[in-house]
Amino acid sequence: MQTNPTYGKVILAAAGPGDPELVTVKTVRYLQKAEVVLADRLVSEVILQEYVNSNAEVVFVGKQCSRGSSTPQYTINELMVHYAMQGKLVVRLKGGDASMFSNILDELQTLVQHNIPYEIVPGVTAALGAAAYAGMPLTARGYTTSVRFLTSYKLDVVTETYWKELAQTNDTLVFYMSSETLDHVVDNLVKHNIGDEKLLAVIEQATTPLQNVHVTNLYKYDEQLRGKTFVSPSLVIIGKVVALHEQFKWIENSNSAEHYFKPLAKLITTTPDSENAEKVNKHVSRA
Repeated sequence: MQTNPTYGKVILAAAGPGDPELVTVKTVRYLQKAEVVLADRLVSEVILQEYVNSNAEVVFVGKQCSRGSSTPQYTINELMVHYAMQGKLVVRLKGGDASMFSNILDELQTLVQHNIPYEIVPGVTAALGAAAYAGMPLTARGYTTSVRFLTSYKLDVVTETYWKELAQTNDTLVFYMSSETLDHVVDNLVKHNIGDEKLLAVIEQATTPLQNVHVTNLYKYDEQLRGKTFVSPSLVIIGKVVALHEQFKWIENSNSAEHYFKPLAKLITTTPDSENAEKVNKHVSRA
C-alpha cells in the first residue's frame, strides 16, 4: 500500500474485554503517544484515565445497539480520516480484540482508500476473557477439540441447516451479541436435539468486578433463564466445557445489576463541525 507521507497514522487497537490490566503493552504504548483516541463504549474508564496521553483528545464513538444512541460507522470512518489528514497519531480503541466481531473491515477499507498508514494491534477477545474468568477452558482435553465463534444478533443470521449442525457438533459454541436473542438460540438447539450433557452459560460483564455467570441445562432453560434480561455486554457459551465452571471458577458472582460500562453521556454522532464535515465528506465515500 502506498501511503501519503503528509498524513498521520491510525492504530486499530484492542482494549480487551473489560479488566483494564488485560490491555496489551503495545496498545498502552500507543495510547501514551496518541494525539487522538476514538474510543468504543466497551472500554474501561481506567484505561482512558491511566494510560492515555494527558494531552490527547478523547472522542467517544460508542455503539449502544437498541438501548441508546450510537455513533454511525460512517462517522467513525470520517473521524479517522479527518484527524489523520491533520498529521496526527490516532488510536481507534475497540473493546475486546480489534478484529473479532467488529466493523474493522469498513475502517480498513476507508484507510486504504485514502492512503492513510495504519496498524492493527490484537488483544484479548471477549470469548477468551470470559471463559478464563469463568474457569471454562474452551478446548479442554476430553471435552472438545475445537471452538466456534458465532453471532445470532438477528433471528435470520443462522440457517435451519446450520442450527441442526450446531446442535449435533461437539464443538464449544461461543455466541457474541446474542443475549437478546437467547430464547431463539436455545429453541433452535433444543429443536434439533442438542445433547443433554451440553450446558449453557451466560457471562455478564466478563472480567469486570461486576461479572455474573448464569449456568443451566438447555432443557431447563425455560424455568431458569427464559425471558431474563442480561446486563450488556453478555457472552453465551454452550458445550460440555461449561460443566467445568463449578469446579474451576475462581471468581464469585457479583450478584449486581449495575453497569460497569456506563452509558455514554457524550457521544459523537457527526463530524466535529460543519467545516470539518464538509472537508471530510469530500474525501470519504459512504458507499
